[in-house]
Amino acid sequence: MQVEAYEGEDMILNMGPQHPSTHGVLRLELETDGEIVQRIVPHIGYLHRCFEKHAENVDYPGVIPYADRMDYIASMNNSLGYALAVEKLMGIQVNERVKTIRVIVAELNRIASHLLSIGTYAMDIGAYTPFLHCFREREKILDLFEWTCGARLLYNYNWVGGLSHDLPDGFVEKARQFLKEFEPVIVEENNLLSFNKIFIERTANVGVLSKEMALSYNVTGPNLRGSGVQWDLRKDIPYCGYETYTFEVPVGLGKFGSLGSCWDRYYVRVREMEESVKLIRQALDRLPEGDVQEHVPKRVKPPKGEVFGRSETPRGELGYYIISDGGTNPFRVKVKSPCFTALSVLPEISKGQMVADIIAVIGSIDIVMGELDR
Repeated sequence: MQVEAYEGEDMILNMGPQHPSTHGVLRLELETDGEIVQRIVPHIGYLHRCFEKHAENVDYPGVIPYADRMDYIASMNNSLGYALAVEKLMGIQVNERVKTIRVIVAELNRIASHLLSIGTYAMDIGAYTPFLHCFREREKILDLFEWTCGARLLYNYNWVGGLSHDLPDGFVEKARQFLKEFEPVIVEENNLLSFNKIFIERTANVGVLSKEMALSYNVTGPNLRGSGVQWDLRKDIPYCGYETYTFEVPVGLGKFGSLGSCWDRYYVRVREMEESVKLIRQALDRLPEGDVQEHVPKRVKPPKGEVFGRSETPRGELGYYIISDGGTNPFRVKVKSPCFTALSVLPEISKGQMVADIIAVIGSIDIVMGELDR
């Protein structure tokens, strides 16, 4: 190896893939000048499981368990997007009970996902207590899911044309009880973490993502809204009847520094949990009667054609492009990942940051490698 490669003061550091703060098997190649990061090169692919190729070799309903395993923190949202795309391709209209239950489980999973994101982010920065509070509340949601469909993480719940199980007796009351207990926890989290002086100093004015850069990289979800762009598919291109619900789309405020900082992205997720509580309450109030498998076809065989469906997952816009050749297996399934675009912008927003601040930046974009690698 040539000695010239080591001349100068810059040093190459590898962060990951076995590093707890990379939130998965991600390797970041850091070029540093002392404590200042000059350049970052993300290396992905450690968790690649050939989702798109698998989808070509199983039937349409058989893709759903694989979709669950992409963003395994928000499986309900993954399968919902896929089911909506296939239903669009087949011209299936589900009944109001299915739509309402899908909103309930999707928003519960959004809260559970954000709780994990916020809790682990706090621990990355050095605050341990908020992590315990977040996971305590997340367990309550997982209990509701386990009661409903028998699984705590990978649910296979949203089927093409309906759902695998109806809500069990007493679910509505248990869900209302959870929401009643959960709302004070958000206030407590804000007091413990969101407005904590040390946390603000570690996250405000760090990893600033401008509106223009976010749009040019097609960043979506809380990362985009943290930069002040009010774009949410549930409002702008609604599905599952979201247009009939009353809720707000939180955006970054630049309250403690530059707009689009790590703190803004974090706080958008906190406020999104508050909006999800409102949505779930409205859905529970209006839950109609009906058969959740009324429109589930005995054989899923779409006509020849193609479709693109997208939905708002906790990490942004998850898109499914499906090509049908008229058979029982998809000819092609292509996934647009919100985590991929979020990681793509990481080198831009990390230039000139301290090595310790890279941890704050990674946690703030909230990536899940299972969905990013697919």
